[in-house]
Amino acid sequence: MLFLFFFEIFAAMIDVFTKGYIIGICTSVPVGPIAILCIQRTLNKGRLQGFFFGLGAATSDCIYATIALFGLSFVLDFIKQNQLAIQIIGSLIILFFGIYIFFNNPVKVLNKNEPVKAISLSQDYFSSFFLTLSNPLIIFLFLGLFARFNFLTQETSIWESLVGVASVFAGAITWWFLITLVVSIFRKKFNIRGLWIVNKTTGSLIALLAICGFILSLLGKSVVV
Repeated sequence: MLFLFFFEIFAAMIDVFTKGYIIGICTSVPVGPIAILCIQRTLNKGRLQGFFFGLGAATSDCIYATIALFGLSFVLDFIKQNQLAIQIIGSLIILFFGIYIFFNNPVKVLNKNEPVKAISLSQDYFSSFFLTLSNPLIIFLFLGLFARFNFLTQETSIWESLVGVASVFAGAITWWFLITLVVSIFRKKFNIRGLWIVNKTTGSLIALLAICGFILSLLGKSVVV
């Protein structure tokens, strides 16, 4: 009887982890500004820096997943009431990143003999963290996925909720690990001119996404990037 009890708990935890893991991947897979920037970082600076950039995004997603999971109504109300301003500010921040990348010189950041500095890794982490944090509308994406997967309810224990948040983070981390791994494989095929083209293309795409987001915001459309 005791064995059956623990087996049911274990099975419930596995179910929660599996669903959360899938949700974490689903929220990271869409190719938006963060993914494009992560690819650019990996090509220009290497896999480790690209992964730390993705790690910052995953951490921010984990925070929003927690807010959505525990239903912090005051946060949700604030976002709903200021949705237009939040979308416009988020689009402007992304536009700034796009312009910065477009005019950035890859020759200055590409130095194979220079060791990766901790401060550089932290800069990549926090830049991604705050860039993702500037788009709290992702909370509504989490709410939609939670409902779709029937992921945790009001009857769920605190331990299952903690496992749920951890599993979302694990899923996101897995995606950023895989994308940086794949991109790093092709990195060796890029010369300075290739990286220059990547910078121009990346900056242009991010700026275009930001402008589209800005226009859709003015038209009253919800945008999650």
